[in-house]
Amino acid sequence: MGGPGSGNRWNFGAKSTTDSFRNLDVRRLARAGALRPGFSGGWQWLREGEVIASIQIRSEQYQIILCYRYRSGGENWQDAEYPVRIERTACHLGGTRPWFLCPASSCGRRVAILFGGGIFACRHCHELAYPSTREDSGDRAARCADHIRARLGWEPGILNDEGEKPKWMRWQTFDHLTAKHEHHLAKALGCWTRMLDGT
Repeated sequence: MGGPGSGNRWNFGAKSTTDSFRNLDVRRLARAGALRPGFSGGWQWLREGEVIASIQIRSEQYQIILCYRYRSGGENWQDAEYPVRIERTACHLGGTRPWFLCPASSCGRRVAILFGGGIFACRHCHELAYPSTREDSGDRAARCADHIRARLGWEPGILNDEGEKPKWMRWQTFDHLTAKHEHHLAKALGCWTRMLDGT
């Protein structure tokens, strides 16, 4: 289910990031109907179309029951089954919004996302940082460039070739975005080059 330290590529001794853990998002579960009382079914995590992990969920009036197996550090597999309380708050335009109440001992925070491990808990309990807090200037520039590539419909990855102008986009907008892309690309490559040179 993911574990502490599985995402630390460069910052040894630093906190793991939220990207290192599988997660349950209460909003996605609600959209899928998995919070309706009486629901019983599986939830899966995929990588390149392949199932890499799954969990069973049963939904009751004010909670869901999680049932899964996990292991940590090469130990034997263990079974886990426990409830996660659901709380709802009113929305300004009507209706309600669901929240998890973190099931970790002595926590109970109201959160939208729980992160898996021996127990699905909030990021505070797992001591997780957001990926953006671990970025250097090169990483930030690469992320900005990739965001522009996504907007232009280009292939992800700043080392890939640039694509064409989207048919619906004005040339002025396209020129502005490609200039920003080139700026972020140059900054990212410059930072990575200095890192490899040890300067």
